[in-house]
Amino acid sequence: MKNVIEIEHLSKSFSEVKAVDDLSFRVKEGELFAFLGVNGAGKSTTISIMCGQLSKDSGNVKIGGADLDKELDNVRRNLGVVFQNSVLDKKLSVIDNLECRSALYGIKKSKFKSRLDELAELLDFGNLMNRTVGKLSGGQRRRIDIARALIHQPKILILDEPTTGLDPQTRKLLWDAVTQMRKDNNMTVFLTTHYMEEAADADYVVILDSGKIAAEGTPLMLKNTYTGDYITLYDVNENDVKNLGLPFVNINGSYRISVPDTASATELIIKNPELFKDYEIIKGKMDDVFLSVTGKNLTGGAAK
Repeated sequence: MKNVIEIEHLSKSFSEVKAVDDLSFRVKEGELFAFLGVNGAGKSTTISIMCGQLSKDSGNVKIGGADLDKELDNVRRNLGVVFQNSVLDKKLSVIDNLECRSALYGIKKSKFKSRLDELAELLDFGNLMNRTVGKLSGGQRRRIDIARALIHQPKILILDEPTTGLDPQTRKLLWDAVTQMRKDNNMTVFLTTHYMEEAADADYVVILDSGKIAAEGTPLMLKNTYTGDYITLYDVNENDVKNLGLPFVNINGSYRISVPDTASATELIIKNPELFKDYEIIKGKMDDVFLSVTGKNLTGGAAK
């Protein structure tokens, strides 16, 4: 797969603060790429530079093969962006918002109507066309934000905290739509999120800390590197669990034991078959990875 985003030695400072510090990474075509970090880690600054909204101090940026410094218009055509805060005009109707946006890309009349119908079906907003955006719920507005970003069929969709504050049903609808777009159009998705279950589904993850890459890899690679496995034992005596000599916690009468990796779990089971009659093994989660890498919770607080 070819690279559709190429960032080389990107830096940006605000006075004495290095918001982005010699950052380099690649995103492949069709990938779901998760870009993670606490508030202030440099995510939004990087996205603003990629979109041409903020000048960089140094480095090179290519989007869809177009150089940001030389072909800004092409870069913007390759991108669809859903920002944390809605950029829709609250005084206009849904259809007027989308028609204004499509006109910027030369999409008019029958082409606009066709594209609008596709997105309305995909994102389930056909009954909202003539509603004023300011009167929509948060979930409804988010659907229109995504439609706005997709109206010109971009190669790359940037989702900056797209589902924060949404109910589970709306979150599922949005992710189903994004998944369908990736399947149908090989669209690349560049995601920032505070929901680690969304990051766990990514093809590749970069974790930022203070403007630098603290860790990167597939979710499985990161879990194997930065977390262990957990074995939950049922219907056993606590003293028998203690005798294993491993860290554990009591969870409603069951016992969760921490082990370094799957090989250690297998060895433990083979050596103590009498204890392992009713159990389950799970890998550490992306939350555990993030905490291990940065020493912080994703909401921004230091680990306690």
